[in-house]
Amino acid sequence: MSATNLTNPRLQAARKFLFSMLGLHVVLFAAMAILTLLLSVRVLLDWRTTSASSQDELASIQAQMRTLQIQLKPLQGLDARVVASRKQIDQFYLDRIPPSYSSIANELGTLASQAPVRLTRVEYSQAPGSVDLTEIRMDAGLSGDYPSIMHFINGVERSRTFFIIRAMALTGQQNGQVALRLQMSTWLRPADAAASGLPLAHDHPTDATTGSADAPAQQEGN
Repeated sequence: MSATNLTNPRLQAARKFLFSMLGLHVVLFAAMAILTLLLSVRVLLDWRTTSASSQDELASIQAQMRTLQIQLKPLQGLDARVVASRKQIDQFYLDRIPPSYSSIANELGTLASQAPVRLTRVEYSQAPGSVDLTEIRMDAGLSGDYPSIMHFINGVERSRTFFIIRAMALTGQQNGQVALRLQMSTWLRPADAAASGLPLAHDHPTDATTGSADAPAQQEGN
């Protein structure tokens, strides 16, 4: 018997097996296994790509959140700081803003007598006021020796009454005595400024007071 004759029955048996129901199931199962493997590989690759993209997006969101936190940090506790600032302003008004025009005049008179210097031609006027405070302007002549004038200036700057020196100009000097023109400002609450009866700053009062250090109080009486 030849080799061909021996193999032909085997080939025939293999063909029968392949084309039998069991053979078809085996082939189908193998094909599905290969397809499942391919799909699993594809899903794994897609998952890795999606995961990397999600991580990048998450990192971007976290970076934006950190940026917003840095930007919002100065605003943290803003409400408490506003309340504290309001209290400080109220305390400043209570301690440093004079309660009346006469208290301004009295404080200047006290400072002038302590220096001692001579205040002359003190003129008061009020600038158009804001809602909270009205500026009171003072234009005065100041004379005395140099140490006394410096003592007066220091007293004005350190006074509990809130004074601001706007301008100083030398008007004369003789025998060790110096004469200055001094312009200052302080503030009153609008109701106190209205009660003072002082002219507005654009007016030019003609009854300027001259005299000693207590001249501002005398002018108030006028």
